Amino acid sequence: MFYYVSKIAWFFATPSNLLLSLILSGFVLALFRRLRAFGIRLAFVMTLVTIGLGLLPIATYLMAPLEERFPPFKDDGKPVDGIVLLGGSVEASDSISRGRLVANESAERVLDTIALAHRYPQARILISGGGGTVFGDGAAEAPIIADYFKSIGIDPARIIVEDRSRTTSENAAYSRDLVKPREGERWLLVTSAWHMPRAIGVFEKVGFPVTAYPVDFRTGGASNNYRPFAFVSDGLRRLDVGTKEWTGLIGYYLTGRTNELFPAPQPSSVAVGSASR
Repeated sequence: MFYYVSKIAWFFATPSNLLLSLILSGFVLALFRRLRAFGIRLAFVMTLVTIGLGLLPIATYLMAPLEERFPPFKDDGKPVDGIVLLGGSVEASDSISRGRLVANESAERVLDTIALAHRYPQARILISGGGGTVFGDGAAEAPIIADYFKSIGIDPARIIVEDRSRTTSENAAYSRDLVKPREGERWLLVTSAWHMPRAIGVFEKVGFPVTAYPVDFRTGGASNNYRPFAFVSDGLRRLDVGTKEWTGLIGYYLTGRTNELFPAPQPSSVAVGSASR
């Protein structure tokens, strides 16, 4: 039930959808004589707000704290037993219809996992990502990525596929059940930097200790955060992503899926991090 409620609620709460809905509502209200002035004002104001949110770096400042929460990983020489790749980087249905891997803007998750697979040749690779849509089951992402990894020469014996999960909390629970991590093992968690706080929170909640390996940075760091966007669509896209992630953090905390509202690195893991990428 949580999955369906969250998906439907987010469709209407997505900033770009909400702003467009308010603009259209203004035009509809303007068709009625008594509400014409109010409708025109509403449409005009919401249009200006949309342009402002799309061009000004407001969304960047929303995303930056998420991306800076966990430092980029630095190899400290300690062995790595496994790598967990979270789904969200591949368009499953398009990949099936095209007969090849079709990645989206989070493709760095896949690319960095490939690099890690070569850097740590003994590490197991767990790919977590199922299908599922509000109105039915979609194609699972994990098997598609697994097939791609095999096609480029990664040993199939190293690959573990978790293809049931639809949410980050399910990613963590199903992954734990599959690999049953032992005490002392070191697993790297590969996901987008802006998604890392929530992901770490749920993995800790289910008892699967992982080390953050953030990728797919959308902001350029403090020196670039002030820059406006060249296109309204770019700012709105970042606003959608950042708002969704903050909403997810709050929702997961309130429903007991994480123990902290804004999970942070543990003292032992901070020493591993560095400012390098």
